[in-house]
Amino acid sequence: MSTHASGGAASAAAGARAGWGDPAFAGLARLCGLLVLLLMGGIIAVMLYGGRLAFSTFGIGFLTRSVWNPVLEHYAALAPVYGTLVTSAIGVVIAVPLAFGVAFFLTEMAPGWLSGPLGTAVELLAAVPSIIFGMWGFFVIVPIMARDVQPALIHSLGHVPLLHPFFSGAPFGTGLLTGGLILAVMITPFIAAVMRDVFNAMPPVFKESAYGLGSTRWDVMRKVVLPWSRTAVIGGIMLGLGRALGETMAITFVIGNSNRISPSLFSPGNTIASLIALEFPESAAGSLKLSSLLALGFILMVISLITLACSRLLLRTGQTVRR
Repeated sequence: MSTHASGGAASAAAGARAGWGDPAFAGLARLCGLLVLLLMGGIIAVMLYGGRLAFSTFGIGFLTRSVWNPVLEHYAALAPVYGTLVTSAIGVVIAVPLAFGVAFFLTEMAPGWLSGPLGTAVELLAAVPSIIFGMWGFFVIVPIMARDVQPALIHSLGHVPLLHPFFSGAPFGTGLLTGGLILAVMITPFIAAVMRDVFNAMPPVFKESAYGLGSTRWDVMRKVVLPWSRTAVIGGIMLGLGRALGETMAITFVIGNSNRISPSLFSPGNTIASLIALEFPESAAGSLKLSSLLALGFILMVISLITLACSRLLLRTGQTVRR
């Protein structure tokens, strides 16, 4: 009798724990998700509230003009927005094929004794501080660009009618193209690491079936692996693009730090993050300059949200087409 009683009591206690454990865990998970949304909303609200003076003073001209004159207190966002978008686009265009090649080599071609150490090296490269990339870019890449790359591009493409505006100007080494190259080096490890993990996570039976039908490695990657891992691959690319949009110190070393808009990829420019980093220490509390910098931070958040929305739309469109 006592045994049955103790067993029943233990079962009742276990049932009680199970009864409140699941709701408690679900509530904690919902709280974590809500905190993320509140944090994101709080950041956006602080930036918008801090930039209200700039928006009210300059109106729509803050978005459509490129002037940035602290002496006359005339500020506008178009030049740093242009530099942010151009350098990020250059970085992604260069980094995505490079990251795909690294991931493809590590998962399909590299022997086991090389795949592990090389994959670890790629992950360690992602942990290098951005200021190190900036110093490396300034002392190594900028001289190479000024001495070899930019003169060669000017000589070969500077006289082509449609390409002339993009490859003209003096070869100083700094500029939008150099900034894009540094961003490409920085974001490649992030994208490559995500691609490698996703490619390895694919069930082997899918690839083995394709190989059994006579497919080549490239056929398997293009027709089997990439469609299966489409969502995660785009997520990895968006992760790299997010870092490129918000990168500060590395881009500050090599972009030239000039608030101007030029079609030439060799011309100096600025990004939102680099401009904020350079001008923020000299901005007095409550000043129009500080409000303009906070307004730039809000615009950067909006650009990031638009980028994320576009990636979601691409994923949804791809899923619809496959159906």
